[in-house]
Amino acid sequence: MSTWANLGLQDSASPLMEQLIFFHDHALLILVMITVLVGYLMFMLFFNNYINRFLLHGQLIEMIWTILPAIILLFIAFPSLRLLYLLDEINEPSVTLKSIGHQWYWSYEYSDFNNVEFDSYMIPTNEISTDGFRLLDVDNRIVLPMNSQIRILVTAADVIHSWTVPALGVKVDGTPGRLNQTNFFINRPGLFYGQCSEICGANHSFMPIVIESVPVNYFIKWISNNVNSSL
Repeated sequence: MSTWANLGLQDSASPLMEQLIFFHDHALLILVMITVLVGYLMFMLFFNNYINRFLLHGQLIEMIWTILPAIILLFIAFPSLRLLYLLDEINEPSVTLKSIGHQWYWSYEYSDFNNVEFDSYMIPTNEISTDGFRLLDVDNRIVLPMNSQIRILVTAADVIHSWTVPALGVKVDGTPGRLNQTNFFINRPGLFYGQCSEICGANHSFMPIVIESVPVNYFIKWISNNVNSSL
């Protein structure tokens, strides 16, 4: 999760987020090169005498500053399109999780496992434990297996919400009457925090998301306990 001194992106917990970070660094390098070049040209204008007896036209420079930006945009567009298709690809998921946005909490359903379902509310500040995170911890975490392809279906019951977990590179809008889906692959165990990132009302920032990534055998035990308790 992010801390107060974190200026960059969070450490990735999925291959898709790694690709997003690579693309961010790639685009930032191009922006730095453009900024340095334009800054150098503007700085040199201070030492220009604005006099040239032989300058009548500049067809060559016109061609350069027309073609060069187009080439630079291609270097940004092709990796961006590749990444968009990767983010939309659904690769035979092992687990399907359904997330429903409400004002102001999330509901989750594991429809593959006898409809295990629960609500996830933010823990109030006066009830949170000393090792908890204010405005981020919830009473019921999402438990998911690591090293497994996960599909998430996102919708909303009232207004538009957005299910967002930065460490996984996932941001899906939950729209009433529609079912959006995406996939992710968690490659390490841990706790991963997110929030509703849609301005869905006064308390939208109090809809945190907590994913607990565990080995597959622990996930099977957790599912078995929840199935048995619901029977």
